[in-house]
This record gives sequence, C-alpha cells and structure tokens, in this order.
Amino acid sequence: MSEPRPSSDTAVSPARIREVFWAFLALGLTSFGGPVAHLGYFRTEFVARRQWLSEKAYADLVALCQFLPGPASSQVGFALGLLRAGPWGAAMAWLAFTLPSALVLALFAMGAAVLDGPMASGIIHGLKIVAVAIVAHAVWGMAHNLCPDKTRAGIALAAVFAVAMVSGPLGQVSAIVLGGMVGLLLCRESAQGELADSLHFAVSRKVGLISLGLFVALLVLLPLLAGGAMWLAVVDAFYRSGALVFGGGHVVLPLLEAEVVQSGWITADEFLTGYGAAQAVPGPLFTFAAYLGALLPGLPSVMGAVLALLAIFIPGFLLLVGVLPFWNRFRQWGSAQALMRGANAAVVGILGAALYDPVWTSAVVGPYEFALALTGFLLLTVWKLPAWLVVIVVALGGMVIAA
Repeated sequence: MSEPRPSSDTAVSPARIREVFWAFLALGLTSFGGPVAHLGYFRTEFVARRQWLSEKAYADLVALCQFLPGPASSQVGFALGLLRAGPWGAAMAWLAFTLPSALVLALFAMGAAVLDGPMASGIIHGLKIVAVAIVAHAVWGMAHNLCPDKTRAGIALAAVFAVAMVSGPLGQVSAIVLGGMVGLLLCRESAQGELADSLHFAVSRKVGLISLGLFVALLVLLPLLAGGAMWLAVVDAFYRSGALVFGGGHVVLPLLEAEVVQSGWITADEFLTGYGAAQAVPGPLFTFAAYLGALLPGLPSVMGAVLALLAIFIPGFLLLVGVLPFWNRFRQWGSAQALMRGANAAVVGILGAALYDPVWTSAVVGPYEFALALTGFLLLTVWKLPAWLVVIVVALGGMVIAA
C-alpha cells in the first residue's frame, strides 16, 4: 500500500482532525498493557481496520521511534496523527490518547478516589486481559507480513532471545540494531524490486532543523534558568527526564525519582503510591508526570500537572519532528530497505517477547483469564469484530471473574 501525499487542505481538514481525535480518545480510554501493547492497539486500529498506512510502513515507523529517546508509543501515535491530519492531527492524537489517564492520575493526586471499588478493579482486570488478545493479534498479523521467509523469521526469533537476555530498552534497541545489520547482509535479495512505501508528513526540512535546534537549546538552557522560578525548575526536571530516556515507560521512573524525591519535592511513599495508580490506568505511563506535578510544592495542582505533563513529552516530539523530513529519503535507498527489513523482523520479535512479559504475566494469572484472553483473540481473528467491541466484551468478562 503506497500512501498518497495529502493535499494542503486535507492535511488540516476539520473532519480528519475530528476523526483522529475520536479514534485516539477511544484508545486512550482502553489501551492497557504498556507501550508495546499500545503499538498492538495502533496496528489493529490504523493498519488493519482504518488502513491509514501499510504494515511495512507502520513497522518502519515503530523502528524509528524505538531508536529515539522519549515515549515510543506516544511518538508513534503523534506521527500517525501527523500523517493523517497534519500538525493539528498530531496534537489531537497526543491529547486524546494522553488526557484520560493524565486526568485520572491528577485527580488521584488531589484526593479523588477514582480508582477504588470492586467494579473498577474488575473492569481494570478485564482491560489488562484484553491487552493480551490485542498484542497476540498484532504479533500474528505482523509476523505474517513482515517475516514471510526463513531469514526474517530467524531474525524475529533472535530478537526474542535478545530481549529475554538483555531486559529493558537496551535489549530492544540492541535487537533492532542487530536485526538491521543481519538484514543488510541477508535481506538484499528480498528487497530487490520491492519499493518501500512512502510516508508523507507535513513537516519541511526547515521545520525539522528548527525542532532539532530547539531540542538542544532547551536541554542546555533550562538548567541555567531553573533557579529563577519554581515553574522553570519543574519544566527543567521533567524535560530532562523525557529527553534522556530510551524506551519510555518504566525506564523513566529512576530519572523522575531522582528529580522529585531526591530533591525533596515529594516523599518516596507518595511517589510509589502514584506509580501503583499509574499501573491501573490506560494510556502512556509518562502521564505519571501529571500525578507528580499535581503534588509539587509552590505551584497550584492543575498548573503543576500541566507543566510536568507537557515538559516530559515535548523533547520526544521535537526529536521526532526533527528526524521525519529526512526519513523517506533514507528509506528509499536499496541498502536501507534491506536494513529495514531486518529491523522490522526484529520489531516482530520484540512485540512477541512483550506478549509474554509484561502483557501475559501481568494479566493471565489463572485458567479463567486464559479462557477470556483466548476469547478476545478469536473474536479479533476469526469473527473479526472491531477492537472496541472486543474491549467491552472482555472488560465485562473481567468483572465477572473478579466478582
């Protein structure tokens, strides 16, 4: 599937912007399971169902975002919104995907009991189980399309072993790098005559260079300005946390702990309580910043939450916008196509490894959970029900199990 270049009016069409917002809001309300699970949800919604881009183009985009610092799944979502509806689409994709969990965590920090009660626990349990079905469906589809031969199937299997032996983002990045190198050596024949799908983003080279320059400038200048006011210190702390982390999610926690606990802004108990609450909400784990920001001294709770949330996401988006204008030219080179075939196969392996840990291990704790997860998978693959309907069915099943 080759993506047509969007015209200047369709890139900012109000109808498309609304489409992006509502699609990502549904995901922001239901996407449990962490960043790798989010990639499975995105693949189901935007590749399989809406066909905004091809399987190969999506895998290329995932590989790119895995290489960049910042929250990989949120960067992929931002890029998908940008692809579909230009800058406003990117903004709406981020806002809709992030707002539900950020709002819940900020309210939790301010004392609202939004995550308590047996009914809420049952629904959350069911939503964790549905993440198993969604990710399994994504692995199934991506493996069929991106690992069609023995070489790429072997790369995917090697990526599973790499992630199992080296945990965290280092294992993921290493698997993609090694997969790309093997693809460069062994996947040239499969790349011949196969043109990479173009992804046309509404970002010029000038804007890309400005974004990269702004990323570096803020990283250098914010520490120098942080002593001027509390709000500047907050922006500096959360900006650096977002700028210096690869893989996102749980990897950012040590950086945040150093910034807000060791500085004395909040207590260790408050930090751990918020982290536990963050596990019970959908969407990106980076929204934990909204909880921390709402607790910071010297700032109104709402202001602190907003500043912390924006500051932790901005560096990853600046880097992504900076790289995107140069991405298509790189992808069209023959050697780059072979490299990306290997990297894409490694992405399948990474997703497969994550299907077990943390998605499976955190959700399937008994035979009833296994039966419910299998039901969700069959509803997606055999009955081909839309993901949102499967989410509702399995969430209700989770309530029954927890009762």
